[in-house]
Amino acid sequence: MPAPISEIPAADVRALKGVFCDIDDTLTHEGRLVPEAFLALQRLQDAGLRVVPITGRPGGWVDHFARMWPVDGVVGENGGLWFFHRGGRLHRRFLQDEATRGANKARLVGLGESILAEVPGTALASDQPYRELDLAIDFCEDVPALGDSEIDRIVACFERAGAVCKISSIHVNGWFGRFDKLEGCRGILKELWDEDLDEERARYAFFGDSANDEPMFGFFDASVGVANVARFLPRMEQHPRWITRAEGGHGFAEAIDLFLELRA
Repeated sequence: MPAPISEIPAADVRALKGVFCDIDDTLTHEGRLVPEAFLALQRLQDAGLRVVPITGRPGGWVDHFARMWPVDGVVGENGGLWFFHRGGRLHRRFLQDEATRGANKARLVGLGESILAEVPGTALASDQPYRELDLAIDFCEDVPALGDSEIDRIVACFERAGAVCKISSIHVNGWFGRFDKLEGCRGILKELWDEDLDEERARYAFFGDSANDEPMFGFFDASVGVANVARFLPRMEQHPRWITRAEGGHGFAEAIDLFLELRA
Protein backbone atom coordinates (compact mmCIF):
# COMPACT_ATOMS: atom_id res chain seq x y z
CA MET A 1 0.00 0.00 0.00
CA PRO A 2 1.18 3.56 -0.61
CA ALA A 3 2.91 5.38 2.25
CA PRO A 4 1.81 8.85 3.44
CA ILE A 5 3.28 11.65 1.31
CA SER A 6 4.58 13.24 4.52
CA GLU A 7 7.20 10.45 4.67
CA ILE A 8 8.79 11.18 1.28
CA PRO A 9 12.54 11.83 1.71
CA ALA A 10 13.52 15.47 1.33
CA ALA A 11 16.52 14.47 -0.80
CA ASP A 12 14.21 12.85 -3.37
CA VAL A 13 12.17 16.03 -3.67
CA ARG A 14 15.23 18.28 -3.92
CA ALA A 15 16.53 16.15 -6.80
CA LEU A 16 13.47 16.80 -8.96
CA LYS A 17 13.56 18.62 -12.29
CA GLY A 18 9.86 18.47 -12.93
CA VAL A 19 6.37 17.19 -12.22
CA PHE A 20 4.00 15.19 -14.42
CA CYS A 21 0.36 15.02 -13.34
CA ASP A 22 -3.02 13.71 -14.38
CA ILE A 23 -5.89 16.23 -14.59
CA ASP A 24 -9.32 14.71 -13.83
CA ASP A 25 -9.69 13.98 -10.11
CA THR A 26 -6.01 14.83 -9.63
CA LEU A 27 -6.18 18.59 -10.27
CA THR A 28 -9.97 18.62 -10.07
CA HIS A 29 -12.45 17.61 -7.39
CA GLU A 30 -16.07 16.67 -8.07
CA GLY A 31 -15.64 17.78 -11.66
CA ARG A 32 -14.24 21.25 -11.01
CA LEU A 33 -10.66 22.52 -11.18
CA VAL A 34 -9.39 23.21 -7.65
CA PRO A 35 -8.00 26.80 -7.57
CA GLU A 36 -5.17 25.86 -5.21
CA ALA A 37 -4.14 23.05 -7.56
CA PHE A 38 -4.05 25.38 -10.55
CA LEU A 39 -1.98 27.88 -8.59
CA ALA A 40 0.34 25.02 -7.60
CA LEU A 41 1.22 24.55 -11.29
CA GLN A 42 2.39 28.16 -11.44
CA ARG A 43 4.24 27.84 -8.14
CA LEU A 44 6.13 24.84 -9.50
CA GLN A 45 7.18 26.81 -12.58
CA ASP A 46 8.16 29.80 -10.44
CA ALA A 47 10.40 27.42 -8.47
CA GLY A 48 12.14 26.41 -11.71
CA LEU A 49 10.45 23.03 -12.14
CA ARG A 50 9.05 21.71 -15.41
CA VAL A 51 5.31 20.98 -15.44
CA VAL A 52 3.55 18.60 -17.86
CA PRO A 53 -0.01 17.31 -17.36
CA ILE A 54 -0.57 13.77 -18.72
CA THR A 55 -4.29 13.23 -19.31
CA GLY A 56 -6.87 11.06 -21.00
CA ARG A 57 -8.69 14.17 -22.18
CA PRO A 58 -8.98 14.85 -25.93
CA GLY A 59 -6.75 16.72 -28.33
CA GLY A 60 -9.21 19.61 -28.48
CA TRP A 61 -8.91 20.15 -24.75
CA VAL A 62 -5.14 19.66 -24.82
CA ASP A 63 -4.91 22.48 -27.37
CA HIS A 64 -6.45 24.82 -24.81
CA PHE A 65 -4.43 23.54 -21.85
CA ALA A 66 -1.14 23.87 -23.73
CA ARG A 67 -1.95 27.42 -24.85
CA MET A 68 -3.46 28.83 -21.67
CA TRP A 69 -2.19 26.98 -18.61
CA PRO A 70 1.10 27.56 -16.74
CA VAL A 71 2.64 24.37 -18.15
CA ASP A 72 5.50 23.42 -20.47
CA GLY A 73 3.34 21.08 -22.56
CA VAL A 74 0.50 18.58 -22.27
CA VAL A 75 0.23 14.89 -23.16
CA GLY A 76 -3.32 13.85 -24.07
CA GLU A 77 -5.51 10.92 -25.04
CA ASN A 78 -3.58 8.60 -22.71
CA GLY A 79 -0.25 9.23 -24.41
CA GLY A 80 -1.29 9.29 -28.07
CA LEU A 81 -0.46 12.96 -28.58
CA TRP A 82 1.37 15.89 -27.03
CA PHE A 83 1.07 19.61 -27.69
CA PHE A 84 3.30 22.45 -26.51
CA HIS A 85 3.42 26.21 -27.03
CA ARG A 86 6.80 27.56 -28.15
CA GLY A 87 7.90 30.55 -30.19
CA GLY A 88 4.45 32.09 -30.12
CA ARG A 89 2.64 29.12 -31.67
CA LEU A 90 1.24 25.71 -30.79
CA HIS A 91 3.10 22.58 -31.86
CA ARG A 92 1.09 19.33 -32.22
CA ARG A 93 2.58 15.83 -32.22
CA PHE A 94 0.87 12.45 -32.72
CA LEU A 95 2.10 8.89 -32.26
CA GLN A 96 0.01 7.80 -35.28
CA ASP A 97 0.02 9.39 -38.73
CA GLU A 98 -3.10 11.03 -40.13
CA ALA A 99 -4.13 8.08 -42.30
CA THR A 100 -3.85 5.64 -39.40
CA ARG A 101 -5.81 7.95 -37.12
CA GLY A 102 -8.58 8.23 -39.71
CA ALA A 103 -8.85 4.48 -40.24
CA ASN A 104 -8.86 3.77 -36.51
CA LYS A 105 -11.44 6.47 -35.84
CA ALA A 106 -13.83 4.79 -38.30
CA ARG A 107 -13.42 1.47 -36.46
CA LEU A 108 -14.01 3.16 -33.12
CA VAL A 109 -17.32 4.68 -34.28
CA GLY A 110 -18.76 1.22 -34.85
CA LEU A 111 -17.28 -0.09 -31.64
CA GLY A 112 -18.84 2.77 -29.69
CA GLU A 113 -22.27 1.98 -31.07
CA SER A 114 -21.95 -1.66 -30.06
CA ILE A 115 -20.79 -0.81 -26.52
CA LEU A 116 -23.70 1.56 -25.93
CA ALA A 117 -26.10 -1.16 -27.09
CA GLU A 118 -24.48 -3.88 -25.00
CA VAL A 119 -24.04 -1.93 -21.74
CA PRO A 120 -27.19 0.07 -20.87
CA GLY A 121 -26.60 3.33 -19.04
CA THR A 122 -23.38 4.17 -20.84
CA ALA A 123 -22.87 7.09 -23.22
CA LEU A 124 -20.17 8.49 -25.40
CA ALA A 125 -18.15 10.99 -23.37
CA SER A 126 -19.29 14.55 -23.97
CA ASP A 127 -15.76 15.39 -25.16
CA GLN A 128 -15.73 12.61 -27.80
CA PRO A 129 -16.09 15.05 -30.76
CA TYR A 130 -12.70 16.56 -29.86
CA ARG A 131 -10.78 13.25 -29.80
CA GLU A 132 -8.15 12.28 -32.37
CA LEU A 133 -7.18 8.71 -31.43
CA ASP A 134 -9.46 7.15 -28.87
CA LEU A 135 -13.02 6.37 -27.84
CA ALA A 136 -14.21 7.44 -24.39
CA ILE A 137 -17.18 5.69 -22.81
CA ASP A 138 -18.74 7.64 -19.94
CA PHE A 139 -19.67 5.62 -16.86
CA CYS A 140 -20.13 8.41 -14.29
CA GLU A 141 -19.23 11.90 -15.56
CA ASP A 142 -22.49 12.92 -17.25
CA VAL A 143 -24.51 9.74 -16.67
CA PRO A 144 -25.68 8.13 -13.42
CA ALA A 145 -22.73 6.23 -11.98
CA LEU A 146 -22.46 2.61 -13.09
CA GLY A 147 -21.08 -0.22 -10.96
CA ASP A 148 -17.91 -2.23 -11.34
CA SER A 149 -19.69 -4.99 -13.23
CA GLU A 150 -20.78 -2.58 -15.95
CA ILE A 151 -17.27 -1.12 -16.14
CA ASP A 152 -15.91 -4.64 -16.57
CA ARG A 153 -18.38 -5.24 -19.42
CA ILE A 154 -17.16 -2.08 -21.19
CA VAL A 155 -13.58 -3.28 -20.84
CA ALA A 156 -14.55 -6.69 -22.23
CA CYS A 157 -16.12 -5.05 -25.30
CA PHE A 158 -12.92 -3.14 -26.06
CA GLU A 159 -10.71 -6.18 -25.55
CA ARG A 160 -12.94 -8.39 -27.69
CA ALA A 161 -12.50 -5.90 -30.53
CA GLY A 162 -8.70 -6.00 -30.17
CA ALA A 163 -8.46 -2.49 -28.69
CA VAL A 164 -6.27 -1.35 -25.82
CA CYS A 165 -8.31 0.19 -23.01
CA LYS A 166 -7.74 1.95 -19.70
CA ILE A 167 -10.11 2.91 -16.90
CA SER A 168 -9.98 6.49 -15.67
CA SER A 169 -12.00 7.93 -12.81
CA ILE A 170 -14.84 8.88 -15.22
CA HIS A 171 -14.39 7.03 -18.54
CA VAL A 172 -13.20 3.82 -20.07
CA ASN A 173 -10.91 4.88 -22.91
CA GLY A 174 -10.03 2.55 -25.77
CA TRP A 175 -7.87 2.81 -28.87
CA PHE A 176 -6.18 0.80 -31.59
CA GLY A 177 -2.39 0.82 -31.44
CA ARG A 178 0.18 0.44 -28.71
CA PHE A 179 0.74 3.50 -26.56
CA ASP A 180 0.02 4.71 -23.04
CA LYS A 181 0.70 7.69 -20.81
CA LEU A 182 4.29 6.60 -20.23
CA GLU A 183 4.98 6.45 -23.98
CA GLY A 184 3.65 9.99 -24.45
CA CYS A 185 5.73 11.12 -21.50
CA ARG A 186 8.85 9.70 -23.16
CA GLY A 187 8.02 11.54 -26.37
CA ILE A 188 7.51 15.00 -24.93
CA LEU A 189 10.56 14.74 -22.66
CA LYS A 190 12.77 13.84 -25.62
CA GLU A 191 11.38 16.59 -27.84
CA LEU A 192 11.35 19.45 -25.36
CA TRP A 193 14.53 18.73 -23.41
CA ASP A 194 16.35 16.00 -25.37
CA GLU A 195 16.25 13.73 -22.33
CA ASP A 196 15.91 9.97 -22.06
CA LEU A 197 13.20 9.19 -19.52
CA ASP A 198 14.87 5.97 -18.38
CA GLU A 199 17.97 7.95 -17.43
CA GLU A 200 15.98 10.76 -15.79
CA ARG A 201 13.25 8.84 -13.98
CA ALA A 202 14.52 9.82 -10.51
CA ARG A 203 14.36 13.51 -11.47
CA TYR A 204 10.59 13.61 -12.04
CA ALA A 205 7.50 13.05 -9.90
CA PHE A 206 4.11 11.88 -11.13
CA PHE A 207 0.67 12.51 -9.61
CA GLY A 208 -2.41 10.50 -10.54
CA ASP A 209 -5.63 9.01 -9.27
CA SER A 210 -6.83 6.00 -11.26
CA ALA A 211 -6.07 2.82 -13.17
CA ASN A 212 -5.04 4.55 -16.40
CA ASP A 213 -2.16 6.07 -14.43
CA GLU A 214 -0.79 2.62 -13.60
CA PRO A 215 2.12 2.69 -16.14
CA MET A 216 3.32 5.95 -14.57
CA PHE A 217 2.89 4.72 -10.99
CA GLY A 218 4.96 1.66 -11.81
CA PHE A 219 7.74 3.64 -13.48
CA PHE A 220 8.44 6.63 -11.24
CA ASP A 221 9.93 6.29 -7.77
CA ALA A 222 8.32 9.61 -6.82
CA SER A 223 4.82 8.45 -7.81
CA VAL A 224 2.01 10.02 -5.80
CA GLY A 225 -1.66 9.09 -5.69
CA VAL A 226 -4.16 11.61 -4.42
CA ALA A 227 -6.35 10.04 -1.72
CA ASN A 228 -9.17 9.00 -4.06
CA VAL A 229 -6.83 6.57 -5.82
CA ALA A 230 -7.74 4.15 -3.03
CA ARG A 231 -10.91 3.24 -4.95
CA PHE A 232 -8.87 1.84 -7.84
CA LEU A 233 -6.05 0.09 -5.99
CA PRO A 234 -7.82 -3.32 -6.08
CA ARG A 235 -7.87 -3.08 -9.91
CA MET A 236 -4.18 -2.19 -10.16
CA GLU A 237 -1.01 -4.26 -10.03
CA GLN A 238 1.26 -1.21 -9.79
CA HIS A 239 0.43 1.23 -7.03
CA PRO A 240 1.72 4.75 -6.32
CA ARG A 241 4.52 4.83 -3.79
CA TRP A 242 3.02 7.74 -1.85
CA ILE A 243 -0.50 8.97 -1.12
CA THR A 244 -1.96 12.29 0.03
CA ARG A 245 -4.44 12.84 2.86
CA ALA A 246 -6.82 14.95 0.74
CA GLU A 247 -8.62 13.99 -2.44
CA GLY A 248 -8.26 15.35 -5.98
CA GLY A 249 -6.80 18.79 -6.48
CA HIS A 250 -6.79 19.40 -2.74
CA GLY A 251 -4.40 16.46 -2.36
CA PHE A 252 -2.24 17.73 -5.23
CA ALA A 253 -1.99 21.17 -3.61
CA GLU A 254 -1.18 19.51 -0.27
CA ALA A 255 1.72 17.60 -1.83
CA ILE A 256 3.09 20.58 -3.77
CA ASP A 257 3.07 22.66 -0.58
CA LEU A 258 5.21 19.95 1.00
CA PHE A 259 7.50 19.66 -2.03
CA LEU A 260 8.20 23.38 -2.15
CA GLU A 261 8.75 23.50 1.60
CA LEU A 262 11.28 20.66 1.38
CA ARG A 263 13.07 22.39 -1.49
CA ALA A 264 13.21 25.79 0.20
